[in-house]
Amino acid sequence: MVSQSFSADDGLSSSDPAAVREWLQQNHKKQLALLDKFLVELRFGRLFRSVSSNGAIDRRMAAHQTVGLLRQMIGSTRWRTAAQLLHLLRGLGREMHAVGGFREPAIGNVVRRIMAAVREEASREAQEDTTSGGQSEQGPAQGGRLSLQSMLWALPQHVRSNSRSTASNRGDRQESFASEAELESEYPPTYYSNRPDLKQAVMEAIQEIMTDLEDMHKNINEQATDQIHVGEIILTYGRSKTIELFLKATAAKKRQFQVVVCEGAPHYGGHEMAKSLAEAGIDTIVINDSATFAMMARVNKVLLPAHAVLANGGLVASSGCNMVALAAHHSAVPVVAVTGMFKLSPMYPHEGQDTLNDLVSPSSVTDYAEMSDQLLSDVEYVNPVHDYIKPEYINLYVTNVGSFKPSYIYRLLAEYYHADDWESFD
Repeated sequence: MVSQSFSADDGLSSSDPAAVREWLQQNHKKQLALLDKFLVELRFGRLFRSVSSNGAIDRRMAAHQTVGLLRQMIGSTRWRTAAQLLHLLRGLGREMHAVGGFREPAIGNVVRRIMAAVREEASREAQEDTTSGGQSEQGPAQGGRLSLQSMLWALPQHVRSNSRSTASNRGDRQESFASEAELESEYPPTYYSNRPDLKQAVMEAIQEIMTDLEDMHKNINEQATDQIHVGEIILTYGRSKTIELFLKATAAKKRQFQVVVCEGAPHYGGHEMAKSLAEAGIDTIVINDSATFAMMARVNKVLLPAHAVLANGGLVASSGCNMVALAAHHSAVPVVAVTGMFKLSPMYPHEGQDTLNDLVSPSSVTDYAEMSDQLLSDVEYVNPVHDYIKPEYINLYVTNVGSFKPSYIYRLLAEYYHADDWESFD
């Protein structure tokens, strides 16, 4: 049995970004320089640019580089316990969020997924150290994940204290309350135990995440012929690398179909999308965004890209996609969102899409020179970057791990993230 203590080790004992940066400055200056370089690229949006796709936005590249940075930080820093590692990851997540990660949920998602892997490995080792008749520190054998009953509790420590009090044969009246030492501890006692073999297990989990990102498009494209049939007319909006490869994979199977691409004003990514599809031998038509509703009666299926998949099954996509989804719903046309699991975000749209959106300058959609002073002063112009699409307007999510209905998203969240890590990195 490994000795346990509620007190933190003499190393990193806080997830505050300033404390994490100070710890790196004192012990790991090389890793701090790598972090600063990454933050600069994130701030200026360089992580999203793919050289292979002529500078198009590739959000998978941002997630891949984030995992690569975290692998460097975890593998070359001298942390000794799971608690220290979780402090490091949470501090890095908060700093990434502050400099621009809030615009890209995928960055926070991969940090949470690695944190879930750390918790799972720490809980598994704790279970191996317990006696055959006892229970682990995380409760009944659930691999560190909370059950549905546990998630209904107001405070997670009630669940942990219940299992600990049962193991120590405390009275029934004390089983629902945590001790003072446990309340002061951010993590279970086993997370503060020195486990040298934890690093290797976490690095293997990170390698699995890297492999999932590298094989993402391949796994999604394998489902192409299950979703697109001969003679169908497919409508999509703007430009998406994932949908582009998805359609090309279907055409490579000698399946004939037509694609209608909305131009996606004001950036007009649909023109580039249509050109790329036409060069691959796909019958492609570009239409104005305003013609979407009229064209929807002739469409068999709608494919939409994803910026983030929310916990309630809703979709955050590029601005204009909600219009397409509403038109498809009116005409009873199925809407399929094609995305990787790294975009699955444990967030809820509690206050509408404004809390999940970025508002940019209206200059890209409005010519100020042609407007009168009265029109500029009396009219409020809003230019959102993304749209929120309700889950009832989405029929299916096609991901790299399979196809799922929006109502199944909650189960995927429980598999990919730990409930204690769902909170934002604000």
